[in-house]
Amino acid sequence: MNANWMKVFIGAFFEVLWVIGLKHANDLWTWTGTVISIMVSFYLIIMAGRKLPVGTVYAVFVGLGTAGTVISEIIFFGEPVKLEKVMLILLLLVGVLGLKVLTKDDTQEGVDS
Repeated sequence: MNANWMKVFIGAFFEVLWVIGLKHANDLWTWTGTVISIMVSFYLIIMAGRKLPVGTVYAVFVGLGTAGTVISEIIFFGEPVKLEKVMLILLLLVGVLGLKVLTKDDTQEGVDS
């Protein structure tokens, strides 16, 4: 896996943090962490999108962020576990991994490269 895909995965991790922060932030420090997570997440996705296909990057980013947020809600905040929810998360992750596997790792040279 190259560095650009690592940016997507790390960006998705920060997406999970800021989405949880939007729901649970209640003071200056938690809102500051949420805003920083938003900035880091979008920066990494923008940088990865400059070298990888943007549609695939966005799909993988959002898919991992969605699955990560649901799993985090279940593990850390007591969201009830339902078989349907778990199956849909697995289906989403299979689709995300399929997109990643089918996308060539050849970086595209841009005008500013």
